[in-house]
Amino acid sequence: MTEPYFSIVIPTYNRLDMLLRVLDALDAQRDAPPFETIVINDGSTDDTERAVSQRANVTFRTQPNGGPGRARNHGVSLARGRFVVFIGDDTVPEPSFLAEHARVHRDANDDVLVACLGYTGWPHGERVTAFMDYINDYGLQFGYKLIRDGEVVPFNFFYTSNISIDRALLAAHPFDTTFPAAAWEDIELAYRLDALGLKIHYNARAITRHYHPMTVDSFARRQYTVGKSGAIFFRKHPELGGFLGVHEVTSRPFADETRLAKLRRRARLGERFRLLARSSVFETLMREHYLRGLRDGLLSPAE
Repeated sequence: MTEPYFSIVIPTYNRLDMLLRVLDALDAQRDAPPFETIVINDGSTDDTERAVSQRANVTFRTQPNGGPGRARNHGVSLARGRFVVFIGDDTVPEPSFLAEHARVHRDANDDVLVACLGYTGWPHGERVTAFMDYINDYGLQFGYKLIRDGEVVPFNFFYTSNISIDRALLAAHPFDTTFPAAAWEDIELAYRLDALGLKIHYNARAITRHYHPMTVDSFARRQYTVGKSGAIFFRKHPELGGFLGVHEVTSRPFADETRLAKLRRRARLGERFRLLARSSVFETLMREHYLRGLRDGLLSPAE
């Protein structure tokens, strides 16, 4: 049996319809090197197991719900490829996706300390609000307008929606599974690997499309969770307190409920009408929710 060059690892939780689109898109890759696909069902309660377990050319395993870090580690333990490609169960790759990841690794002579970050954007033909553009471009979810194609980017751009990295390196340095949600567990891994000399090369032509629309309200809830996970990150790496914003918890006043409600109204207007969208409003509102989560996480006893 030919050894695969890539092992695509996809954690999934209750997103069967989108997962099937992801798998179909992998079947339609052009000029791809040999690859295998591994799906880790992280305790889904929908029909994922029945629909995917018998699918040809997919290695499928089910585990109790333990979060994406644990699921990715499980997938890596099954992988045979030279490199692991992480994508989400809602990030649909374009046809040249794997060929473009392979190009970066081969140009680097398959260097164990080179990772390839691809571009994750919103789908064509779907409604995309100014708020969704902002979180994709300027660092709240992704920060693609902050980097340039072809450059080596910092560790905080290690996005598991679209990245490839050496399998043996991951096996020796797995994801930390103490993070309870999909927040910071990928960046924490990248920070540890950065200390070993990992270089993340950005290839804007390795594209996935993210079928997961966000609203101001849903993303605010997410930012609170990200803040709570930020407290876990800080306890592991206190030297990153400035990066995580820990000083802001004590050095700046939080907005009162009246101010928060006003920000929320202005953000929702910008979400509905692009002419009224203000990046500063989006940033301020989401920062408030993040810092509240960080504060509450820091006040909670360490596990």
